[in-house]
Amino acid sequence: MMNVQEARTIMKKARATNADPIWQLMGVLYKSHPWHGIHIGPEAPRVVMAYIEMVPTDTVKYEIDKATGHLRVDRPQKFSNHCPTLYGLIPQTYCAERVAELCMERTGRTGIVGDGDPIDICVLTEKQISHGDILLHAIPIGGLRMIDKNEADDKIIAVMQGDAVYGQWRDVSECPPDVIDRLRHYFLTYKQAPGEKQSTCEITDIYNRAEAEEIIRRSQEDYKARYGDLETILTSALRLWG
Repeated sequence: MMNVQEARTIMKKARATNADPIWQLMGVLYKSHPWHGIHIGPEAPRVVMAYIEMVPTDTVKYEIDKATGHLRVDRPQKFSNHCPTLYGLIPQTYCAERVAELCMERTGRTGIVGDGDPIDICVLTEKQISHGDILLHAIPIGGLRMIDKNEADDKIIAVMQGDAVYGQWRDVSECPPDVIDRLRHYFLTYKQAPGEKQSTCEITDIYNRAEAEEIIRRSQEDYKARYGDLETILTSALRLWG
């Protein structure tokens, strides 16, 4: 249990960084929602916080439950292929109008909409991480422009910050082609049911770091347009309730 002196220390640090002390104290008492309650990071989109839902050894697809923030089983993997990287989402992002607009600009298509989810991220690391539901800092280096039934569903490719093998990469052009091919194969087949001859997913192109950062920026704008400043809203509500 936190004592009075610890609470005062937290409030003092919050004021020093222009953060709301009530929000800081709430973070001590309650686990933050991985999508809404965790900051994307002050250096975004160059460096982002990533919430990892799945690791390569998982035989089922885990996904964040949007209502509760808990990690839940979405479905068993339909085939024996596994996601070749750590896989999760970028907090405080949202794929909507601005992300879809860029997809249409790049592909020359019309009628594309955002999938209404946070932006997905694949993180390369040499380390064997045994489970999801973790946070890490990632450096975006590119991405897969994926369309699923006329919905933009980008997959950002990143490296774990400080990783001994991959951490120095700064663009997807530095990735061996086999790494990209494995990611392409996974995402083109991971929703395909046994017996289906054609996937609903399509990857139109592989883009570089600058494009990945632009998509993240747009997804941050989409998030603000959809959810506003949740921290300010909740803090004001707490003050009124108190």
